[in-house]
Amino acid sequence: MVAALVAGALFTKQLLWTPISVINMADIVTNQFKMSNAAFVGTDKNGEPFKLRARVGYQEYDSPDIVYMDTVSGTVSRVMGGAKIIDNIVAKQGQYNRKNKTITLMGDVRVDSSNGDKLRTDELVIKL
Repeated sequence: MVAALVAGALFTKQLLWTPISVINMADIVTNQFKMSNAAFVGTDKNGEPFKLRARVGYQEYDSPDIVYMDTVSGTVSRVMGGAKIIDNIVAKQGQYNRKNKTITLMGDVRVDSSNGDKLRTDELVIKL
């Protein structure tokens, strides 16, 4: 038992003396707010629902209103000509700007709508 206490004290001392130059602060700051299997749900200005899922979602200190997303999928509902249309969306990356109420999708963006429309593009901005 005494050996465990001495070993614990030495181990603690070693941790306390870790040089700060060894720690990568840029990596800590960038990944401070990181989420796995993130989901974002809300309604647009017309009260229509949207759902987004991302394999990884994260925020950065310099832009707290933007949620950056990797491997994005989801649905956006809209009404056109009195009919409700649901758009199924897939993209490699995305940015959800909570302040501006926009979703910017990038990289192999695919939109398949319930009315049969299909859209393929490199970038798409959705105003909520």
